Amino acid sequence: MKPQSQSIPAQPSQSLPQQRGLLPIYCMSLGAFAIGTEGFMIAPLLPQIAGDLALPVSQAAMLVTMFTLTLAISSPILTVMTGALNRRNLLVGAMAIFAAANIVAWRSTGFSGIMAARVLLALSAGLYLPNASALVGAIVAPDRRGRALALVTGGATVAIALGLPLGSIIGHALGWRATFLCVGVLAAIAALGLSFGIAKGAGNGIRVASASERLRVAAQPAVVKALSLTFFWAMGAFTAYPFIAPYLQAVLDFGDEGVSGAVFVWGVSAAVGMVLGGSLNDRLGSSFVIGPALTLLAMAFLTLAASAAFLPPDRALIPVMVSIVVWGVSVWGFYPAQMAQLISAGGAPAAPVTLSLNTSVMYIGFSVGSALGSALIMDHSVSAIGLAAAVAESIALVLFVLHRLRRPRNG
Repeated sequence: MKPQSQSIPAQPSQSLPQQRGLLPIYCMSLGAFAIGTEGFMIAPLLPQIAGDLALPVSQAAMLVTMFTLTLAISSPILTVMTGALNRRNLLVGAMAIFAAANIVAWRSTGFSGIMAARVLLALSAGLYLPNASALVGAIVAPDRRGRALALVTGGATVAIALGLPLGSIIGHALGWRATFLCVGVLAAIAALGLSFGIAKGAGNGIRVASASERLRVAAQPAVVKALSLTFFWAMGAFTAYPFIAPYLQAVLDFGDEGVSGAVFVWGVSAAVGMVLGGSLNDRLGSSFVIGPALTLLAMAFLTLAASAAFLPPDRALIPVMVSIVVWGVSVWGFYPAQMAQLISAGGAPAAPVTLSLNTSVMYIGFSVGSALGSALIMDHSVSAIGLAAAVAESIALVLFVLHRLRRPRNG
């Protein structure tokens, strides 16, 4: 039997002004795009950042680890702490802080200043993302709510396909600091659009789940099992992803242009994977997507490890690029199916809390994976990163199979 979930209302407690136009929704999407780009753009620029700051790549990678860890921990805490505040004002404020933190990172000359900016970026991003979904669900008419939510969440998807390679191209052409400036400008535009486009009365009385309600949902066995997959999936992904540039340099002798091209291929593959994963999930169900996605992802990482260990650059090119495509498709093909599984595990009424928990666990996995990758690249060859990533994805796959086998026949 499926566990009974607590009903956690997501509707506002009073009538809110509804948006007739979609311009504010596009501004919300632009904010999500800026945050998604910020979260991914550092990885292909790590060698450049490390060289400019006279640091080892493993230390520069702490910029990734600290961002993901701070976002994971702060997002649910800040969301609960600010539950009584107006959601519209909170959203505008979070995006304004995000824009300012990017400018701080752009102007910082030392590692400590950039690290402080990254922490501030994570705090504001963790506050923005859940509140954007909550606000759009409250101010948009029911018959347009699905499209509006898709536009907002689609901003992060577009960032995977376009923001990441654009960040790599801009960073390699104009310097890595220019990427912070560009994202800061986008965030400022989004903040202005939200400020002028959303009625000041919007965002009052929107229900925010309390800490105790979140803990009740998190304690459900089915939710715990599903979140364990998210953790190891995310851990494996970010054991490898932040170090894609040093991997390509070491294994294929790629320069900046080659790294940018490979990152672009990965980004397009990831966007295709997200769309494909969602479509297959709707047709076949989450179980028929999650298992194959984790299997392909583990195989892609094993191929990357083997190519680094045994093949010269001229012979490694094809298997590495094929693995990058499979990696992109499978790693984000998993995501929509996993979200569907989580909604089913926690029950539809608790979906906002369950998905919020999933985001936190995902970013914890990202932080653990990037820390592991930093340690491996410092003490071992780049092949060890692919091997460790494959092990993490294999653990997720084994857990998925065990959960399926132990599931009650009538559940």
